[in-house]
Amino acid sequence: MVKAYKGFNKDLKCRDFQYEIGGEYIEEKAEMCESGFHACEYPLDVFNYYNPTNRFCEVELDEVSGEKREDTKICGRKIKIGAEIGLKGMIEAGVKFIFEKVDWENAKESNTDNYSAATNTGNQSAATNTGYKSAATNTGYQSAATNTGYKSAATNTGDQSAAINTGYYSAATNTGYKSAATVEGKDSVAMAMGIESKAKGAKGCWIVLAEWVQDDNCNWHIKRVESKKVDGKTIKADTFYTLKDGEFIETE
Repeated sequence: MVKAYKGFNKDLKCRDFQYEIGGEYIEEKAEMCESGFHACEYPLDVFNYYNPTNRFCEVELDEVSGEKREDTKICGRKIKIGAEIGLKGMIEAGVKFIFEKVDWENAKESNTDNYSAATNTGNQSAATNTGYKSAATNTGYQSAATNTGYKSAATNTGDQSAAINTGYYSAATNTGYKSAATVEGKDSVAMAMGIESKAKGAKGCWIVLAEWVQDDNCNWHIKRVESKKVDGKTIKADTFYTLKDGEFIETE
């Protein structure tokens, strides 16, 4: 069995074939783009075939053909449909996919190698990567994680920090308070999940934002998560947005 990720339309269909969560399906043979069941090992590769407004599931493929593509798309004769994880889950899985491949023992503050890791835990620090499918990670306050490599991940957990990606099909993620996520590469995703955070992207990219509320005990909780495509009209390119009352609001 090979773990992978698959996209579907709103009815959980792909190529007019109806799937169900937990369902298991078999075809006579597996041939790329002709027969069998298709999915991608790298979650963000699914966006090559389905946009982020669709539905997404973890899947397991068996009896996989040996055919290779430029991305991680694979084809199997058998498939099992796992949990539906949504856009947020896809991005988190994409970051995890990269993290599992990088050489953390040799992580540095700056890297140019493919599948490498640039890591910082100090406050006001910078982690930078230029390699393909790399990870730049910061946990410190007021820090910066930057990636220019194709299909890479820039991640921050510190407050008032910045996660920036310029590579194609990449993800910039922030969970810290008043932080910012920025993407410039084609078909990339900027996700700002922290309280009072913001995100922006180039035209054609996607923005994911979270809105938080306080309860009577002053504890914060996520009220909603929304995503929008930067179309240049409803959502402007290279413009920061925050989520308020379920609406994307321009902010500095």
